[in-house]
Amino acid sequence: MYKKYVYLLTLTLLIITSLFTTNIRPAFADLPPLIKREILFGNPEKVNPQISPDGKYVTYIAPDKNDILQVWIRTLGKQDDRMLTADKKRGIRRYFWTYDGKQLIYLQDINGNENYNLYAVNVNTKEVRNLTPYKNIQARTIALDHKFPNQILVGLNIDDPRRHDAYRIDLKTGKATLEMKNSGTVVQKVADPQLKIRATVATTPDGGSTLSTRTNTSEPWKIVRKWGPDEEGGAVSFSQDGKTLYIRSNHNANASRLLALDVASGKEKVIAQDPQYDLAGTLIHPTNQEIQAVGFYKDKLEWQVLDNNIATDFQALSKVRRGQFSIVGRDLADKTWLVAYLTDDGPVYYYKYNRDTKQSKLLFSNQPELEKLQLAQIKPISYKSRDGLTINGYLTTPVGIPAKNLPTILLVHGGPWARDIWGYDPIVQWLANRGYAVLQVNFRGSAGYGKKFLNAGNREWGAKMHDDLIDGVNWIVKQGIADPKKVAIMGGSYGGYASLAGVTFTPDVFAAAVSIVGPSNLVTLMENIPPYWEPIRALLYNRVGNPKTEIEFLKSRSPLFFVDRIQTPLLIGQGANDPRVKQVESEQIVNAMRKANKPVEYILYTDEGHSFVRPENRLHFFAKTEEFLGKYLGGRVEPVGNIPGHSGVVK
Repeated sequence: MYKKYVYLLTLTLLIITSLFTTNIRPAFADLPPLIKREILFGNPEKVNPQISPDGKYVTYIAPDKNDILQVWIRTLGKQDDRMLTADKKRGIRRYFWTYDGKQLIYLQDINGNENYNLYAVNVNTKEVRNLTPYKNIQARTIALDHKFPNQILVGLNIDDPRRHDAYRIDLKTGKATLEMKNSGTVVQKVADPQLKIRATVATTPDGGSTLSTRTNTSEPWKIVRKWGPDEEGGAVSFSQDGKTLYIRSNHNANASRLLALDVASGKEKVIAQDPQYDLAGTLIHPTNQEIQAVGFYKDKLEWQVLDNNIATDFQALSKVRRGQFSIVGRDLADKTWLVAYLTDDGPVYYYKYNRDTKQSKLLFSNQPELEKLQLAQIKPISYKSRDGLTINGYLTTPVGIPAKNLPTILLVHGGPWARDIWGYDPIVQWLANRGYAVLQVNFRGSAGYGKKFLNAGNREWGAKMHDDLIDGVNWIVKQGIADPKKVAIMGGSYGGYASLAGVTFTPDVFAAAVSIVGPSNLVTLMENIPPYWEPIRALLYNRVGNPKTEIEFLKSRSPLFFVDRIQTPLLIGQGANDPRVKQVESEQIVNAMRKANKPVEYILYTDEGHSFVRPENRLHFFAKTEEFLGKYLGGRVEPVGNIPGHSGVVK
């Protein structure tokens, strides 16, 4: 999942900026000018370009005159940009082309409730149609294919909110026809090149899963692979002839590999692997379905080219500019690619690449104002945990001052079965610009480092997973980078939980804490999962704990029941419509802290869910966070100011 987001550097502005800066330590005088939060947390100028199937148009997301993100279109080679959509409030972030070349589809929910509908917009008439006009449902895209340009397979939980059945939708008429019922445990459906569902992944009662295939839709399903609760696997795609199913799996290996499975015989062949790092992505040819390259995310993304036909293309792309690149779009003729270059100290750059000439041309960057600024570099680091595991992460220190005895933010990622990556991060750059060192830790349980490392986090919320974070704090203090009396912990989702755990389980370590949509009670978290997470309930119980049989265990890992230990100032942000970490998770610990006369600030955003996507709300929350951190850690502060349009209720 999950997001990479103006001022002129003149003497006058430097003077104005200095007037807006408070709580400055003497050492901070050598920092670059204060970067306005609007640049870091406002909407991007242009982002997420996609190319039309015929290669004639490029579309992208950009704000309208009211600063709401819309889909725009441009004829390649021209400057005839025009807006296609007219969303009224939340803005559009996810969209894709259909193969008829006349329609785009975008996804939108209501105020962050994750009940996404699919909308089709005609690129010529700008007519918008809701393809899934049902209330309180969630639509999931299953497949499109260029040979069936007027059809799309979609998962809809119309009959039962806990399961998504497969529907075939006619893109001309909007008619939806049931394609396949869900038994209740199916979490992935994969279509072959004839747009027929011929592979599924279903969960099992022990938290594992099974892979089933069929030779055609009239044949019965056959289980061809089983994974236990401590293994992972899934389907990637079918070959052009439909006889081979490419899968990712870590059975018989530590890290997830790419394998080719013969549907008829069930035999498997390893296509690509790394002994330590999981498969991170695949590049698939737009028409012949051949897997041409795979990515493994180490300290940075590394590509392994499987198809010699694109080897010279990757060589050419590697020389265009500094940073790591990814192919984000291709036309059906495979003549034109759209390529994104991610850097750590600047915006994301998007290029149009011509395969015939091997030439790249810059389309745009997502935030040109960043190019004028002095941003910090993000450096990979590693250290040993107290029980001997190698813990990887990233360190960012402020530009212009020595990395010595700095106020420091331990920034914890969500998931927790995700990971931090290298590249531009607005939160990291904001903190570094304010004078903080930023430590990001891929603690045990983080994804990408193989199943042994992932499973080391099972049932370790608030325990060994948290120990890894504290070991990171000890490491950065020992390096002389962090002031041990000025360390704060901050994060969202699991990172929010880690912040709450930090102030309860290790109350002497942190000087301040910020929790964003963080669960405070693992019992209520597990009891109140979204209905469409029902198929993975057993997996969650295996990794976290079972509230039906292990209430005391889960309570022992829940910050809510240790409020009496808190001695650290705490700021909590919550989305009122969050279906994953519900509002009660924040409010129950806020209420408990207030009864115990513990310091807490609480902000509820009435039109947000599991993240703050409206720029007004982002600007408000991070302004309040900056003020909070400045008060307790002494970093630089830009005044909160007037932020119209935010929905934050400060309690």
